[in-house]
Amino acid sequence: MTTEIAASAQRLFVERGFEATTIDDIAGAVGMSQRSVFRYFATKEDIVLGKFDLVMEDMLTALRQRPPGEEVWTSLRHVLDVLISASEAPDKQALVEPIHRLVFETPTLLAGYLQKLQYMQDAVVVLLQDRAEAAGRPYDTADPAPRALTAAAFGCLLAAQHSWLASDAKSTFADAVDRAMATIGPRA
Repeated sequence: MTTEIAASAQRLFVERGFEATTIDDIAGAVGMSQRSVFRYFATKEDIVLGKFDLVMEDMLTALRQRPPGEEVWTSLRHVLDVLISASEAPDKQALVEPIHRLVFETPTLLAGYLQKLQYMQDAVVVLLQDRAEAAGRPYDTADPAPRALTAAAFGCLLAAQHSWLASDAKSTFADAVDRAMATIGPRA
């Protein structure tokens, strides 16, 4: 049911705008009461942003599965593949671009999205520290490297999203991420 509610809500958000779409509109579109919608989603924002909580676990799993000796930047690039795969899923492609636009153009959604990205970054930093420790090369507690690398990678993600939207999604999101990360990553 959550998938049906989210899909209907996203279509309404794209058609009418986030602020103009009410929970009553969403409830009516799926044939249930407002109260029933709130059983599945705590807020209207969660309908758009809730999927990022699920993606975060997949990203952390992807990082755990990277080879132990791999360069951190390379591992972080592969972690972003989780978001790319989610956005390129056949059943999601039609709404990916408009939902991205909606998030970046709606202050409450953008604030929530940035907060979720920060939570993801914090979790990634902990994993990077754990990986370094397990490899016998722990970071000093005052070393900014794991946080700086993670923030840079997530900054590249945001830059790629903006670039991809500015191009009207003419290239792939993966290409935009690769270009952004190549801008500041290791060069041959």
